[in-house]
Amino acid sequence: MNADEERQFREFVAARSRSLLHTAYLLTGDWEQGRDLLQTALASTARRWSRLREREQPDLYVRRALYHAQVDRFRLLSRRRETLTHTVPDQPSGQVADWADTVVQRQDIMAALRRLPKRQRAVIVLRYFEDRPDHEIAAILGVAQGTVRSQTHKALASLRTTLTEAEPSASSTAPGRSVTA
Repeated sequence: MNADEERQFREFVAARSRSLLHTAYLLTGDWEQGRDLLQTALASTARRWSRLREREQPDLYVRRALYHAQVDRFRLLSRRRETLTHTVPDQPSGQVADWADTVVQRQDIMAALRRLPKRQRAVIVLRYFEDRPDHEIAAILGVAQGTVRSQTHKALASLRTTLTEAEPSASSTAPGRSVTA
């Protein structure tokens, strides 16, 4: 990599690292693991920067590298079994009583997101957290658009189930907290 390419890469990292870190966090469910995942993806991108710069799509490459690096980590760490759950409400049940309830809800959502299989999690992150259309998600993950739609459907069903099951136990342990559909 020559000096000009290095400068361009540094500018890209400075401009996009915050967004990419959020994606990595959502894929891993942990800030430290997300930082490690992003560093792995950026190192891979740096090695190929001169070829990517010509195609004008380094962001797509980094997101694909994030996803594939997470899949590799998931395979190495996938000794845990998934926990099946019932249903999740489609809509919030009203105003959240206080900040503590918001934090608990966010933790419940992140826990449910972590339970999703790797591809379903990636589809949900790319669609709902990054607001990407199906064709971009398909390009990033290297799958067909129909696969993106089916994985989204399965992931949302699983999230509904997980969050609905978490609801009774959370409301019984937190007095005054009510989450009704």
